[in-house]
Amino acid sequence: MTTSFTLSLPGSQAAAQAGRRLGGLGLALLLPAAILYLWQLAATHEWVTPLLLPAPARVLQALIDLHDSGELWEHLGISLGRVGWGYLAGVVLGLVLGAAMGLSKTVEAYLMPSFKAVSLVPVLGWLPLFIMLIGIEESLKVLVIAKAVVVPVTINTVKGIRNIAPGHFEVARIYRFSPLQTLTRLIVPSALPSLATGLRLGLANAWMALVAVELLAASEGVGFLMVHSRQLFQLDMVMASMVVIGVTGWVLDRILQSVEQRLLAWRVTAY
Repeated sequence: MTTSFTLSLPGSQAAAQAGRRLGGLGLALLLPAAILYLWQLAATHEWVTPLLLPAPARVLQALIDLHDSGELWEHLGISLGRVGWGYLAGVVLGLVLGAAMGLSKTVEAYLMPSFKAVSLVPVLGWLPLFIMLIGIEESLKVLVIAKAVVVPVTINTVKGIRNIAPGHFEVARIYRFSPLQTLTRLIVPSALPSLATGLRLGLANAWMALVAVELLAASEGVGFLMVHSRQLFQLDMVMASMVVIGVTGWVLDRILQSVEQRLLAWRVTAY
């Protein structure tokens, strides 16, 4: 009987992983490349009037002009600042609400029905009331973003805590964990995957809420830049703003995904 085996080298594994990543990147770029090709084709043959569909070159030039003038980074910096403060406020409130309802069925019985009713009203549905109460200053943008963030963070926090096996709490009691030890050694590690999902959904909601509120009630930011360009019928600027919004949202999600992978690396080694 002949026994054969294959020796796996670290270098070959790294090369295989790199090949899979490049292959995945190639597949991910197929659709954008096809859209860009059709867009260029439509602009070249004027299937749509250039007044309504500027060519990709014009949009690229608009991006370059925004970059060279500094206008792009000024508006983007303002928008990112709003997202940062609103996201932070929404995460803190969502974690507090989620932990309270996840750890206490009594608190959940009191709060969850009202929370669900509030969460079912879209962010834009609250905008007229918020404008009447606090005007259109920066606090409005932060409040709207925080509202968009708090819903997924709260729901996923509750879900993460409720998914912890009751036996784990029994073990914590046997080992006489203090409340702080129970929180740091049991609740947070066990609920972290669900929490990470809530944080990523909250960030996506925050960015979309920011654009919505800047379109309607702002004089600065990338959303305002887009609506202001539309009013001037500068559709190349409108599409350039759309590109900036999409790329920035993607980059923010990738950053949070990278942090999530680092925080949850222990789960890979454990299983």
